[in-house]
Amino acid sequence: MSTDLADIADMDIAVDPKDRRAYELARMRHSAAHLMAEAVQEMFPSAKFGIGPAIEHGFYYDFDLPRPLTPDDLKQIEQRMRSHKKKNEVFERTEISREDALRIFGDNPYKVELIEGLPEGETISTYQQGDFLDLCRGPHVASTREIGPFKLQSIAGAYWRGDEKRPMLQRIYGTAWPAQEELDNYLHLLEEAQKRDHRRLGKDLDLFSVSEEIGPGLILWHPKGAMIRYLVEQFEHEEQMARGYDLVYTPHIASEKIYRRSGHLETFAENMYSPMSIEEVDYYLKPMNCPGHIMIYKNSVHSYRELPIRLAELGTVYRYERSGTLHGMLRVRGFTQDDSHIFCTREQVVEEIGAVIDLALHMAGVFGYRFEVYLGTKPDKAIGENDVWDEAIAALKQSLEERGLDYKLDEGEGAFYGPKIDIKWLDALGRAWTGPTIQVDFNLPERFDVNYIAEDGGRHRVAMIHRTLLGSMERFVGGLVEHYAGAFPVWLAPQQVAIIAITDDQYPFAEKVLAQLKESGLRAEVDRSGGRMQAKIRNAQMQKVPYMLVIGKREEEAGAVAVRLRSGEDLGAMPVDDFLTLVLPVIETRSLDLRTPRLAPTSALNDWPAQDRPLPVT
Repeated sequence: MSTDLADIADMDIAVDPKDRRAYELARMRHSAAHLMAEAVQEMFPSAKFGIGPAIEHGFYYDFDLPRPLTPDDLKQIEQRMRSHKKKNEVFERTEISREDALRIFGDNPYKVELIEGLPEGETISTYQQGDFLDLCRGPHVASTREIGPFKLQSIAGAYWRGDEKRPMLQRIYGTAWPAQEELDNYLHLLEEAQKRDHRRLGKDLDLFSVSEEIGPGLILWHPKGAMIRYLVEQFEHEEQMARGYDLVYTPHIASEKIYRRSGHLETFAENMYSPMSIEEVDYYLKPMNCPGHIMIYKNSVHSYRELPIRLAELGTVYRYERSGTLHGMLRVRGFTQDDSHIFCTREQVVEEIGAVIDLALHMAGVFGYRFEVYLGTKPDKAIGENDVWDEAIAALKQSLEERGLDYKLDEGEGAFYGPKIDIKWLDALGRAWTGPTIQVDFNLPERFDVNYIAEDGGRHRVAMIHRTLLGSMERFVGGLVEHYAGAFPVWLAPQQVAIIAITDDQYPFAEKVLAQLKESGLRAEVDRSGGRMQAKIRNAQMQKVPYMLVIGKREEEAGAVAVRLRSGEDLGAMPVDDFLTLVLPVIETRSLDLRTPRLAPTSALNDWPAQDRPLPVT
């Protein structure tokens, strides 16, 4: 049996050849997929099998079955898997000819298609454990007993080979781990992730919705969600302008000729919407903001003394996503991207990249994210010569290495016009989210003839840096909902204070408190719902309001408020001025804690005081 680290052909994940644990996990999970298929074959002898790869946290297998699966079926399949695991069935590999493969699997159209798609001369192999025989390259563990603790998780529909025009198969997802403790920890993480699901919290907290009448993948921002977005955008604008960025706006559509010149129609057309004809000219919804920024730069002649020029836009773009891939705010068809394009000399590239990295890590610090860094190189579909790409990659590497940042090489994952740095946020559960992207581009300046007047009086090509800090507002805010489990830090909370009068007699004083809070800039409301005090407190906690100010007869007489935190902690009664003294520094420093201002923020999360680290998993 092959144990070559590079032999992961039947697996849907890229495994680092040097990462022994990742390899062993993938091999074991791929074997678990075969164990599951064996159990399904016992239950449904007429089943036709698609593919069953290992994936990042587990495995799946696609089946063509005589009836829809039910949750009870999963329990029965699991029982059968455990029975076969105990039998210690050996995974036996056999190399066969193409003719034998077509004969053995001739009644399965999915396997026949896979066989016929194999290059001439390629080795074809099967693996068998017990009575189950499958077309498979492997690798596998030696026997079923070596498969660790597993759990079947869900049933989903999946088009054969991801093509909506092909048959819909039933996909069973599962996970497997070397030890029971690891499986339990993973299942707990999934349970916590479900609690934090931005789609559920978005509905419960009234942040956003999607209307089928408007169209799938198009987000409707409700007032509370719009307030969060506004605060994020306002903060980002302030940070950018303090660093020499100029704000611009560009149209939502543009003519075909600019996208031909940019290379989008050559390399990105499958992600663009169909054109609309206006006066016999085809126009497209813009998929990216870069062509518009180039046109703004080119509207006048620029001297080397003006460079770098940094243009920033919160620009809404539109990209086609299959309906099956849409996912709340995280995968959409229309989104607003915090795009920026920096026009500079080649000599300024490394310094400008470094400044963007510093800003990106500052943003990570403010929002409470750890991060990972990736360097994406030239993809298969790209424009420009290799030496230009090499120069751009070298500039990115130098900027990272000057800051002592570890990074992973992401082969072939650059943009079509240039390599890129991806900084991925790691949230409170340790999950990676798409974050800042920094791309060096020497190709679009060539295509668009983008120049500056150099010191020698001649025209020289600019270098262009494409940059997003937070990515799309939709995905970023959706990620924040999950990162904070809906309990936003005070500066971002749509409602910061709920004022709760114990009886109607306290409403006049509650209104005076409200006026004082609003005068200080707080987003506060008096709860006039008419319910009992405990019900009002519970409702404010459910809405994740940071502070509740309870006012009874004693508080009114003392000119005070009883302060409660959404965590349930009771801070007792205090004058309104004292409450403001407590809260305003928390807001001004964008602290992640409800009671303590943030110390001077840094980009290194581990240097923060404990109260400013991401919220614990609870």
